[in-house]
Amino acid sequence: MSVPATTLSILPANAQDLPFLRAMLYEAAFWRPDSPLPPKEEALGDPTLAVYLEEWGRPGDHGLVAHVAGSPAGAVWARRFDEHRRGYGFVDADTPELTIAVASAFRRRGLARCLLSAIIAQQRLAGTSRLSLSVEDDNPARTLYEQHGFVTHDAADGARTMTRALHGALGPDGTSLR
Repeated sequence: MSVPATTLSILPANAQDLPFLRAMLYEAAFWRPDSPLPPKEEALGDPTLAVYLEEWGRPGDHGLVAHVAGSPAGAVWARRFDEHRRGYGFVDADTPELTIAVASAFRRRGLARCLLSAIIAQQRLAGTSRLSLSVEDDNPARTLYEQHGFVTHDAADGARTMTRALHGALGPDGTSLR
């Protein structure tokens, strides 16, 4: 069942959204419903997770927040990393890595699909030529990523880095970057 379009809005993420983005990072990292959850602040303080949001709003950070009936319900963001500070799905410094999550009360309604489509379109318009993400092999979201054109770039230890080329990415003048 999908969310009725009249109750859904997808807005650019800004500094005021940081607490919600942190909550979504926690959801993305600890997605297994039957696993014990570590304390939120302790988990988000781990450097391997902290890199996804520290100094949020730096150049190259792009995010979207889905609101249902005016309340934040899910988020997706793209962030570039480098060799020294990198995420799990790092490919190279030119490839933004995605993080996506939907609050538990709003899952299985099509929000992740909407957010993923929107960030792909946003990044294409920004001139990005490729996106990456990391997903554990048994995460059901992997199917969603494959449906959106992500393919395995690398796999190890029960997880994979996936990439999606953004053919037809547009440059600042509106011409194709193919």
